[in-house]
Amino acid sequence: MPLIVQKFGGTSVGSVERIQAVAQRVYKTVKAGNSLVVVVSAMGKTTDGLVKLANDISPNPSRREMDMLLSTGEQVTIALLSMALQELGQPAISMTGAQVGIVTEAEHTRARILQIETERVMRHLNDGKVVVVAGFQGISSNGELEITTLGRGGSDTSAVALAAALQANFCEIYTDVPGILTTDPRLVPEAQLMDEITSNEMLELASLGAKVLHPRAVEIARNYCVPLVVRSSWTDDPGTWVTTPQNQGRSLINLEIARPVDAVEFDTDQARVALLRIPDKPGVAAKLFGEISRQQVDVDLIIQSIHEGNTNDIAFTVRTPILKRAEAVASAIAPALRNPSHPNADEAEVMVEQDIAKVSISGAGMIGRPGVAAKMFATLAAAGVNIQMISTSEVKVSCVIDASDGDRAVASLCQAFEIVASPASPTSPASLPSSHPPVRGVALDLKQARLAIRQVPDRPGMSAKLFGILAQHNISVDMIIQSQRCRVIDGVARRDIAFTVPLMDGETAHRLLTEVATDLGWGDVVLDSAIAKVSIVGAGMVGQPGVAAKMFDALAKHQINIQMIATSEIKISCVVAQEQGVQALQVIHAAFDLAGSEKFVVPA
Repeated sequence: MPLIVQKFGGTSVGSVERIQAVAQRVYKTVKAGNSLVVVVSAMGKTTDGLVKLANDISPNPSRREMDMLLSTGEQVTIALLSMALQELGQPAISMTGAQVGIVTEAEHTRARILQIETERVMRHLNDGKVVVVAGFQGISSNGELEITTLGRGGSDTSAVALAAALQANFCEIYTDVPGILTTDPRLVPEAQLMDEITSNEMLELASLGAKVLHPRAVEIARNYCVPLVVRSSWTDDPGTWVTTPQNQGRSLINLEIARPVDAVEFDTDQARVALLRIPDKPGVAAKLFGEISRQQVDVDLIIQSIHEGNTNDIAFTVRTPILKRAEAVASAIAPALRNPSHPNADEAEVMVEQDIAKVSISGAGMIGRPGVAAKMFATLAAAGVNIQMISTSEVKVSCVIDASDGDRAVASLCQAFEIVASPASPTSPASLPSSHPPVRGVALDLKQARLAIRQVPDRPGMSAKLFGILAQHNISVDMIIQSQRCRVIDGVARRDIAFTVPLMDGETAHRLLTEVATDLGWGDVVLDSAIAKVSIVGAGMVGQPGVAAKMFDALAKHQINIQMIATSEIKISCVVAQEQGVQALQVIHAAFDLAGSEKFVVPA
């Protein structure tokens, strides 16, 4: 008999009528010949109400008592849904996270799952009962029987983890929208529904659409090859499947705290081209990469640092065999990028470097773990390896280094992250059907702040110190850009470093880094909270030179200036002004013809 895990979010169980509708859906699934585990969230805005009650009592309630309080929300839902199923004649039993055997770290409000003891659940399933489980919660592993909660996305995480532990045939996530859409339907009602998406694409699009899946849930699905489908609570439409190409063969012990890095990748077939001192205005990146696309030059990493005065730097890496072609394109276009209104300004300059390599760490487990990038930088620094370029994504951090440092860099990273064997060159993406479009979706993040640190000494260890400070204070870093322009001040070569952090951490990060700036020899630390990050994602963009150019051109046509650029193999992200963020998403979505014929309205 097939075993299915279903998860219903807060809006799906927001009233008695909706709980009864869920019960009907569950009953229908059982009658079709399936065993069923149902994971539910608290009703509607219950959790928000409980948080308000706590804040009315105390401005700083203890995290343990918050777990005791918030875990009650799901307990109301499981009891009511079990009653509704019993009224339909379907045997059912409600179980808390502790009763179902979800064992977590002893970390209140943000625990991760260690293992799930499935014997009790299987006994009830074998008796023909539907097991209704409280999502978002578990019990500590330290013998104290402490109630813990999993933090943001906890019910999704509970459901997919249960599906992995029970070896379910698949896991269904029911939500407000009919599946995964090409962007947020609240911003683009014509967003198109996808039939399927790879787990790697979904990880990169963690902030896509109506935020229907949390990265932690996708990470578990990817690591344990759990077939995952996102469907609407209100229709019988098939939804969107999230697929993982191969089994990772992981142990179910330490389920959510498996090592964050799966692989260390190394690529010596790289050369770098940088254009320095080009005008900081809309259209420059579009012009450059438009010409690169027309010349069929395939680009790997692209970075654009923060502007200095009225100019900026853009650098990109290419495969060594096409370096001459890339250099010719850059040299030919550089005069057209010079600023005619400032004839005395330094002219745009093309800089080429061949003896470089790209070393990367990759793994879904690095999402939301602030110390991973810092650990990479510290490891390279301890090995005496200087970092020339940094590019980041949700699941990968790449650094350009001297080719002569490659073996040392790989060996030290493999040791630091306990990687026994790793590919000598980047793993090629899974084979995709020819119909797979280059861009699957567009995401917008309006909750980021950017920090720029001027004149950071260009020597091993500086990035490690900088990001180590943030990691110690549990501040996650997203985009990281190191400028290509190097200045010698007081006999020391210096570069600027810019990076983005969650908006709520911006002021704290600014204060922490300003306090140590003088001691570490940095210049000014500048905070900008009025930014937006817009990204395109698609496994099909690998080997297609025109994708970046199309994105940049769409922004240029609407006079949207790009402040920063960072890329990975399947993602391109641009920082723009906050007030232009929504427009940027809309014009990029239109440029890639991602709109469907139907308009989606998200229920209240």
